[in-house]
Amino acid sequence: MRLTILGGGGFRVPLVYRALLADHEEGRVTDVVLHDVDAGRLDAIARVLAEQAAGVPDAPAVRVTTDLDEALSGTDFVFSAIRVGGLEGRAADERVALAEGVLGQETVGAGGIAYGLRTVPVALDIARRVARLAPEAWVINFTNPAGLVTEAMSRHLGDRVIGICDSPVGLARRVARLLGVEPGRAWADYAGLNHLGWLRGLWVDGRDELPRLLADRDLLESFEEGKLFGADWLQSLGAIPNEYLHYYYFNRDAVAAYQRAERTRGAFLRDQQARFYQALSGPDAPAFRTWDATRADREATYMAASREAAGAGERAEEDLESGGYEQVALALMRAVARDERTTLILNVRNRTTLSVLDEDAVVEVPCVVDASGAHPVSVDPLPGHAAGLVCAVKAVEREVLTAVEDRSRAAAVKAFALHPLVDSVTVAHRLTTAYQQAHPALAYLT
Repeated sequence: MRLTILGGGGFRVPLVYRALLADHEEGRVTDVVLHDVDAGRLDAIARVLAEQAAGVPDAPAVRVTTDLDEALSGTDFVFSAIRVGGLEGRAADERVALAEGVLGQETVGAGGIAYGLRTVPVALDIARRVARLAPEAWVINFTNPAGLVTEAMSRHLGDRVIGICDSPVGLARRVARLLGVEPGRAWADYAGLNHLGWLRGLWVDGRDELPRLLADRDLLESFEEGKLFGADWLQSLGAIPNEYLHYYYFNRDAVAAYQRAERTRGAFLRDQQARFYQALSGPDAPAFRTWDATRADREATYMAASREAAGAGERAEEDLESGGYEQVALALMRAVARDERTTLILNVRNRTTLSVLDEDAVVEVPCVVDASGAHPVSVDPLPGHAAGLVCAVKAVEREVLTAVEDRSRAAAVKAFALHPLVDSVTVAHRLTTAYQQAHPALAYLT
């Protein structure tokens, strides 16, 4: 079975390959094609993978290419993890937004809209090529903003594109372990959009264990989300929000923390990864060891600005362990390729799952996965406050899609203006202008 990884020179690709190396079952991935527009990055990551594969006799074969059609032709699965504009683009997204006093995070608020406006056209081109060159392939999308990009691609690929994210998995795992529950035995009642969801229950043997956590203030404040949101707010909600909701619930604090920071997250990663790829440009550099040290530093500083705003301190050791999105991707591929029925939290078309959204809206909910794909599970309705936020953000995503389809600057301005974290139509106009100046790729908006 062949897996094509788009963004194959990306820093997180070795995590995916590590998961593949651990799979020795029949029907596993035997061939990996890495595609990237940057040949130097491809070479660096290929070296890391070669060191990972040393001593593994049945390691999947790896080849690299900068030719997209070659990479896609005849493949079985496509894993899309591209970053249009690179980390320099992310840093610019943050910088432009903060200059207007609004959040510039890469998937939330103004930064997420800017990222979507330049990513969706590329994602649509990929979707059309997959439909033509590998019509039986399944696309697993990790490209951010994941829900928006998955919905865009679904207009060409239907249910054969499925979005993944490690945030809901990590949240459910942390809560389960905090309650002394084996994560594999628990069913997470989670619903919303990508980076905008809530864990409403954690069911084990017919019993919801989440109320036990919500009733214990000390236990609540002992883990990542409790430190971010505080026990009072979590008890008021009666649920555990995805960590990205900190940007909504504590927006002023988050923006102030970003403005105080010496560098934004994007600038930090841009500089960190530049050092990594530069180090691997030398033929004698220890590829895997260099990569692993960089990865550890990256994970330790994840959402640092939000933790600083909340006074949450450094990340706990248990939150630094691997097993995130790459394990979700592998479980998804296994379920589809081998018809191994499993349940995963995924980004898929809504159907009738969330009654406040139409059937084609991509949502993030538990799904039963088998050889025929991912099928969203029926969930309880969202409470009013959550439904309102979900509908508002989905409306913004739809304006982004309209802006791309119609090449419409007016629709882009509307997307910025309607977002809950942008407080003025005037600011929306200025953001659109500034992002077009920062990103030549947005010249299509007229």
